[in-house]
Amino acid sequence: MHTSDQQPNHHRSPDAAMNEGVHPWRRMVAIGDSFTEGIGDPEPSLPGGHRGWADRVAEVLSAQVDDFAYANLAVRGRLIAQIVDEQLDPALALNPDLITFSAGGNDVIRPGTDPDEVARQFEDAVARLCSQGATIVVFTGIDTNFTPVFRGIRGKVAIYNENIRAIAETYDCIVADQWALKEIQDTRFFDDDRLHLNAIGHHEVARMVLRALNVPNDLQPMQPDPLPELTWREARTNDLVWAREYLVPWVLRRVRHQSSGDHVTAKRPQATPVATHSRR
Repeated sequence: MHTSDQQPNHHRSPDAAMNEGVHPWRRMVAIGDSFTEGIGDPEPSLPGGHRGWADRVAEVLSAQVDDFAYANLAVRGRLIAQIVDEQLDPALALNPDLITFSAGGNDVIRPGTDPDEVARQFEDAVARLCSQGATIVVFTGIDTNFTPVFRGIRGKVAIYNENIRAIAETYDCIVADQWALKEIQDTRFFDDDRLHLNAIGHHEVARMVLRALNVPNDLQPMQPDPLPELTWREARTNDLVWAREYLVPWVLRRVRHQSSGDHVTAKRPQATPVATHSRR
């Protein structure tokens, strides 16, 4: 699938630029939605009040070189068309040499959407992002088979993922493969809303992204607490609480054409130095 005249990017592997374990990047820009913003991993001391996998990756990259800078333009609730319209030009204006691009998840989970059409928009965006020679990291969606809430869209996610992999092959992008990340296919790695990763989920994604980038690091696996043993009645009560607190508001926002990201702006609109965070 190739809908653009843009020449493919040739930055699949950073190995040639690596030197004794020090990575080649100096300016990272992350674009996307709530996943990249870091929702589910609250940290009031950080810009935007959330940390997330992108911040965690930037902290590792920043610790290895003296002149690293990082911007995060992601905003929760954004559909792929909004990400393209609002974030691509500002991202390119920052002249990054490393771009992480995760988009389309909010589109794919909506009823009636076509994963092939979403992928077409994704490819057009990747062609633009490649125009300045940056390394591009793209993400597959998670295998939703483990969660009853999203098990029904597993086929759509799989189709979308195959399109993402084909696009990555065409443009020499690095693939951060969430579908293959079995560690997070566990409800204990997710926030109470059952949609966003929690702190240990974001930590595991950060470890996966660093592996994809071939960047040595000392991030260690984090083990979640065991799930409490619940009776059938307790489990159903939890389901009802979840539906009232998260599902119903989500449905109402769809009906009202509202978004959780309305009136939210990027938490790191400029590429600035990164302070290493002590909490893992």
